[in-house]
Amino acid sequence: MTRILEKAEVVVSPEHCKGCGLCVEVCPKDVLFLRPEFNSKGYHPADYKGVNCNGCGFCFYACPEPAAVTVYTKGAELGDGEAI
Repeated sequence: MTRILEKAEVVVSPEHCKGCGLCVEVCPKDVLFLRPEFNSKGYHPADYKGVNCNGCGFCFYACPEPAAVTVYTKGAELGDGEAI
């Protein structure tokens, strides 16, 4: 079953994120933050506040870690096995 997103969303993989904060700094909508708890590697991973993402992708391009940040734009079609 395919699902179409009604709004843009950011997904941060807490185990890939090293908490550098670059995504938080570049976000023009201020929708990302560093979590207070640690991941298994001892970093404070970034997370999405859950609202107001415009899908610009600045966070994705600023992130130095492959697979840490994924941006889904409004209207994206997600299959059964995909995130969110």
